[in-house]
Amino acid sequence: QCPWGAPSTTSISCSLADVMSEQLAKELQLEEENAAFPEVVAAAEGPFITGENIDTSSDLMLAQMLQMEFDREYDAQLRREEKKINGDSKVSISFENYRKVHPYDSDSSEDEVDWQDTRHDPYRADKPTTTPRRGFIGKGKDITTKHDEVVCGRKNTARMENFAPEFQVGDGIGMDLKLSNQVFNALKQHAYSEERRSARLHEKKEHSTAEKAVDPKTRLLLYKMVNSGMLETITGCISTGKESVVFHAYGGKSATEGKVIPPECAIKVFKTTLNEFKNRDKYIKDDYRFKDRFSKLNPRKIIRMWAEKEMHNLTRMQNAGIPCPQVVILKKHILVMSFIGQDQVPAPKLKDVTLSNEDMKKAYYQILNMMQQLYRECNLVHADLSEYNMLWHDGKVWLIDVSQSVEPTHPHGLEFLFRDCRNVSQFFQKGGVAEALNERELFNAVSGLNITAENEVDFQAEIEALEKMNEDHVQNHGKKLSTFSSDGDPPIYDE
Repeated sequence: QCPWGAPSTTSISCSLADVMSEQLAKELQLEEENAAFPEVVAAAEGPFITGENIDTSSDLMLAQMLQMEFDREYDAQLRREEKKINGDSKVSISFENYRKVHPYDSDSSEDEVDWQDTRHDPYRADKPTTTPRRGFIGKGKDITTKHDEVVCGRKNTARMENFAPEFQVGDGIGMDLKLSNQVFNALKQHAYSEERRSARLHEKKEHSTAEKAVDPKTRLLLYKMVNSGMLETITGCISTGKESVVFHAYGGKSATEGKVIPPECAIKVFKTTLNEFKNRDKYIKDDYRFKDRFSKLNPRKIIRMWAEKEMHNLTRMQNAGIPCPQVVILKKHILVMSFIGQDQVPAPKLKDVTLSNEDMKKAYYQILNMMQQLYRECNLVHADLSEYNMLWHDGKVWLIDVSQSVEPTHPHGLEFLFRDCRNVSQFFQKGGVAEALNERELFNAVSGLNITAENEVDFQAEIEALEKMNEDHVQNHGKKLSTFSSDGDPPIYDE
């Protein structure tokens, strides 16, 4: 037979009644569906989708088949567990919320609802409706006042959501709990007491850092330094102060090439509480280097900025050749420096050492030279210079504790410098150094400002006037440029 030939078809005659019959139309439609989708029947007959006509080359089809089978087995297991647990009990439990309803098991797409397009979410419990201002709802016998037991119970359940996040209240609205006023008040009192207790525990932990300086976070940072090999071992505490505690440690190996860790290190741990910083924020909030980052609302950030400030000040001093500890590393509020001393014995403070007249005179001129270097080369004022912050080691004076040091353009920089000069002058005059200048002469020698005043009151008044002029210049021009006019004026650069 020729494939291109016309097919031999025999026309079957039918009447108009047969053509218009609904029964015949339904039979023809069923025949077409069975011929087009034979796999649907196979899928409905067995527990698992099998058959030779199914295209298993698609990974998506295989995944759907496996998922359907897993979901059926899981639902069957849940039904067996329900039957086993419930038995003949009058009160039964249901695992209906845990059933796996596969989307391919649905026979009709009309049953599927896109809940995102609906205003009402069936899985979200309804919150109790509030009563109007008149205090009741309804009319006649169906009136419900705001004192109704059911209404009050649901309101109390909803009010539990206002408890602290640490107080777990569960899904009381979803379970339609009705808490009486007595139960709700008891839970409320317990929630408040738990919140205060947790606050007390946190405060106790914070105060322990103020006394011992080693809280869990600080201890973890120290462990990491030892485990990384940067520090060999931490021997113990060598000094305690209002703002920090200093530990002694033996240095290890550096992870970066070219960086040498001293054999003995001093670890300065700044305390993480601000109990001792109430009157010391003026050293940092008016420092233009940290002014934009200063915030009274975050104490830990202020402590980290305090440690960062000391690191920057020590780096300036070391670059100028001033004897001071060498910075090794800064980790948050922990500053690792070189140890001034030997064999775990720190160098004595200048107030604790007894020097001869020659050494005392030598120390005075060395401190005078360091103050001038600090002001002119480092562009800094120590702001807390005294015999308590100067060490005597290897026949010379070493400066420490420069976390509060500020630049001369600070609104109180010259006042801090005058206070330093007074402390140094009084100490060496009492120590028997005849060549020691008084505080006004020392201030002019360090700053280069030739302030002429007959008494101390007028001298300080001129200092305040200079600071006011400089502060007005900063506010008008926005530059840190000194307006001090003198022959030996130290360079203060724009920032």
